[in-house]
Amino acid sequence: MDFIRVRASSDGTETISWWTGDVYGWEPDGGPHHLFGFEGLNVARAVRADDGWQLLTREAALYLDPVGRDVLDVWDNPLTGRRTEVRHVFNDPVNQRLGDRPVPVTRLGDQVVFNVDVRLAYPSPLKVADYPDNSAGDTYRALELFQFFAEAAELGSGMADVPSVFSWCRVSPWLPWMAMAQRPGGLVYHCRGGKTAEVPERLRERVGERFLHAPERWSGPNMTSWTAYAGRADTVGR
Repeated sequence: MDFIRVRASSDGTETISWWTGDVYGWEPDGGPHHLFGFEGLNVARAVRADDGWQLLTREAALYLDPVGRDVLDVWDNPLTGRRTEVRHVFNDPVNQRLGDRPVPVTRLGDQVVFNVDVRLAYPSPLKVADYPDNSAGDTYRALELFQFFAEAAELGSGMADVPSVFSWCRVSPWLPWMAMAQRPGGLVYHCRGGKTAEVPERLRERVGERFLHAPERWSGPNMTSWTAYAGRADTVGR
């Protein structure tokens, strides 16, 4: 599959993708508010399976001050006036099964663009009755829109690991640690990045060695900011 070579590497070698961008808050009668900068990485390994491919990944990302771009560990919420602890992203694993069906692709001159539109709606791990301050609703709804850009000549060369850059947009509910309860509105992430051999030192130091390497084998369930929050809350409560 051509997309596997653009997203990861078809020979099983692990690849690192780095991104940077911003997070905006919107409300029916307010905003958009520039709430955070955002920087992170995903480490991926593609493994051939009987029904297609397994994409084995883990990812970490940091929320930043939107102006100074320093890492935030506490946040003064301009929408509520409350101070909260920032929960950065440490999701392990984040695995996907990819069948052999082609990913939509567009030719733009010397480039090819693969687009992956992910529409999500499933029962939230944070029920409002259990987490009234941290859950936007009993159903988690989000939209993740990816575009992966590669040179057509490199894609046609047959190389296992094709260099690529990407854009990513995400529309999601308020994050649990923002303590926005069921306040109308949500977040828009707008990021861009690409495969890299070098991870910025600040990010490398904060995420640790584990998040610089991809998983060796399939495991589950996947972790998200919502399941991570639920797991930590349950641990603290015991």
